Amino acid sequence: MEVSGSIVVQALLLLLMSEAERAGSAWCVARSDATQQALQSALDYACNSGLADCAPIEPSGLCFLPNTVQAHASYAFNSYFQRKGNAAGSCSFAGTASIATTDPSYGSCDYPASPSTAGVSATPAPPPPPPPAGLGGVPVFGGMASAAIEASHCLIRLHLINIILWLIVFSYFMH
Repeated sequence: MEVSGSIVVQALLLLLMSEAERAGSAWCVARSDATQQALQSALDYACNSGLADCAPIEPSGLCFLPNTVQAHASYAFNSYFQRKGNAAGSCSFAGTASIATTDPSYGSCDYPASPSTAGVSATPAPPPPPPPAGLGGVPVFGGMASAAIEASHCLIRLHLINIILWLIVFSYFMH
């Protein structure tokens, strides 16, 4: 009984540590209110800059489907953002992108969550194009929505900590 309780506690601590590591992650994704034309221009910029890895959104790539400008732009924007080391201003794309704190990966399409997982590019990028008219630079995932997401993630982490502490106390008294 003592060994299995110890294993459970260790497993939960590892889970908590991995959750804490991902909690600081950020991804750059296409804004849902951006026009197809603006997204296409920004996607072309990201892929032609030499900083984004756009191979996964090619027809034979793991992230080609869904075959939409929105999905392809999100992948390319995030690749660019991660390769720029999450630098301030590297997730704008003329107002067509925004920071997300929820991992946009799906199926076999894995969005890099850090510069170390995004690879390295030695080609310097030109400045991003000017914002298209009508977007106003207000991030979709910013403001209250972002605060609500962060608050829910914080509550989940607090619940995990609470469960772990209860398991530790329970394990202690089961000896």
